[in-house]
Amino acid sequence: MIFEHLVLGPLQCNAAIIGDERTRDAIVLDGGDGVDEVIAALERLRLHARYLVHTHAHIDHVGNLATLKERTGATAMLHPADLPLYANLALQATWIGLTKVPRIAEVDAPLGDEQTIAIGDVNVAVRHTPGHTPGSVCFSLESAARPMLLSGDTLFAGSIGRWDLGGTSMEDIVASIRTKLLVLPDDTLVVPGHGPFTTIGRERAANPYLQL
Repeated sequence: MIFEHLVLGPLQCNAAIIGDERTRDAIVLDGGDGVDEVIAALERLRLHARYLVHTHAHIDHVGNLATLKERTGATAMLHPADLPLYANLALQATWIGLTKVPRIAEVDAPLGDEQTIAIGDVNVAVRHTPGHTPGSVCFSLESAARPMLLSGDTLFAGSIGRWDLGGTSMEDIVASIRTKLLVLPDDTLVVPGHGPFTTIGRERAANPYLQL
């Protein structure tokens, strides 16, 4: 498996490219705020993007999806519960002071709980974790050399995502983490949507929101 971590855009979004060494196919995760960087990384790694997947539909994660989809020809995927949020990029742009509203792309396929996205020998599992947004999902790679979770803005190092920007509630996000993420092994590496990496074990033991 090939794993490339990218930090994109003014809000420093943690994006990723997951590739299969045999087929050279790739999944781009949350690459919508750094089209040029993503394309350059794909070319350097000699990978072809097959899927563009998103942990949720906030503008820093999906903003330039339309351009990235056009340049890669990849299948765009998002949880259906976040389609209304994605359709409202104009309002989201005002939240962060953007004067130019990104174009909205057609979403080609839904993401669903317990779905598996396969490229060659690499399998990425989808975990629906509502709370930060209704359609927030996390992606786990449990067959990797070290288990890995890409948690979007659901779980951070020492914190959890906000629920006041098109989300649901703190109770929902904590319940999602407890039932969908804390079931993973303690040594699972967590790559959040922003900020430093952590592990499931560290968050289980010390995250203040999970001690309540």
